[in-house]
Amino acid sequence: MAMYTKEEIFLAISTVIDPEVGFNLVEMGLIYDASSDDAGNVKVTMTLSTRACPLHQMIIQWVKEAVEKLPDAKEVDIEVVWEPVWNITMADDNVKKALGA
Repeated sequence: MAMYTKEEIFLAISTVIDPEVGFNLVEMGLIYDASSDDAGNVKVTMTLSTRACPLHQMIIQWVKEAVEKLPDAKEVDIEVVWEPVWNITMADDNVKKALGA
């Protein structure tokens, strides 16, 4: 059994705001998946809105730090993937509306 549900991990990550648009990474649809094992090791699969994102390393670090705040979280592994390519349709409706999509 996993120590954390996907929802709990997503909730922790939702404290990370993309400074360019002011929405959190979960609302933007940038977090594709998250899981943990019963030892508290967490794996997050995510993407960024663009490969050229100047805050690439910082955002990954922020996600890692957010997940590490979960009680008893151990190893946090962040995997950045570029497939599927992110686009605005993956974001929550409130984000789409704000960004004019």
